[in-house]
Amino acid sequence: MKKQLTYIAISVTVCLTIGFLSSFATQSSVNDWYLELNKPSFNPPNWIFAPVWTVLYIMMGVAAGIVWAKGFYHIWVKTALYHFGIQLLFNALWSIIFFGFKNPFAALLVILALLVLLIFTIKWFKVVSNTAALLLIPYLLWVCFATALNYKIWELN
Repeated sequence: MKKQLTYIAISVTVCLTIGFLSSFATQSSVNDWYLELNKPSFNPPNWIFAPVWTVLYIMMGVAAGIVWAKGFYHIWVKTALYHFGIQLLFNALWSIIFFGFKNPFAALLVILALLVLLIFTIKWFKVVSNTAALLLIPYLLWVCFATALNYKIWELN
């Protein structure tokens, strides 16, 4: 149990750090460029994103920690965590492309790739731990919502 809590703590820290670092790209344009964009009616208020992402990063970290605690020597654990790491990089890349480079179309391509990678990650997490896979479902739903939002912002602008 202590090993699992250690892995969860490390994984949550990594996820929150990635989120924090990618927020620099977001903050660089959220108060100017993003405000000027035409947005769809279902666009949530800006204040909602930080708490939602914080909860999602914590849940992602818990899920990764659960998987990691099953033993990195196991091929299924390695495969699951490799997928997790790659999708986490695409998660950060999306913020850099959308907000940093101010390119909604390129960000749409990145988030579509993220969706595919996330689905594979959930599949591999399920092989290792059903609980870990279930912890990623809110993240998947949010990324689906973000994909629709990204698409509409690109379409409207």
